[in-house]
Amino acid sequence: MKVFSLVCLLAVVPVAVSAAQTKPKAAGTQAKSSKGARTVELTGGDTMKYDVTSIQAKPGERLHVVLKSNGTAPKIVMAHNFVLLKPGTSALEFNNAAMTARDTDFIPPAMKDKIIANTGLAGPGETVDVTFTAPTKPGAYEYLCSFPGHYQVGMKGELVVK
Repeated sequence: MKVFSLVCLLAVVPVAVSAAQTKPKAAGTQAKSSKGARTVELTGGDTMKYDVTSIQAKPGERLHVVLKSNGTAPKIVMAHNFVLLKPGTSALEFNNAAMTARDTDFIPPAMKDKIIANTGLAGPGETVDVTFTAPTKPGAYEYLCSFPGHYQVGMKGELVVK
C-alpha cells in the first residue's frame, strides 16, 4: 500500500509543479465591452454540473455569460469553463481533443474554429466571463465545460436561439 501511495504521489507532483508555473491566461474570447448585452450567470462546482443547462436568446442578441466556480477543490483538479460550439461540431470529439490541451486551458488549437465563444478556466471562488453575439440562425447550440472528465459527467447545456 505504501508503494502504491508513493507512486500516486510521484505521478501528481510533476503535474502540480507544472500547473504552478503556468501563467494566467486571458479569459477566452472576450469582447471589448459587455455594454448593451444581457447578462446570463452560471455557476459550476465540485459536482461538475452547470446550474443552468438551457439559455434562451433571440437571433443576434448580445450576451454576457458570467461563470462562477463555487467549488472547493484545487483548480488543478477542478476548474470550469464555458465553451459554446458551432453547429455541426461533435461535442464528444471536441472534448476528446480538449483533454490533451492543458497548455491552452483545454481549448484544442486545432478546433478553435469550431467555437462561437469561450471563457478561460475558473478555479474555486473565481469568475470568468465572455461577451458575444448569439447566432442569427434559430436552433440549439451546445455548450460544455472542456476540463477533462466534466463533459462526460454532464457539464453541458444548450443555447436555444429563437
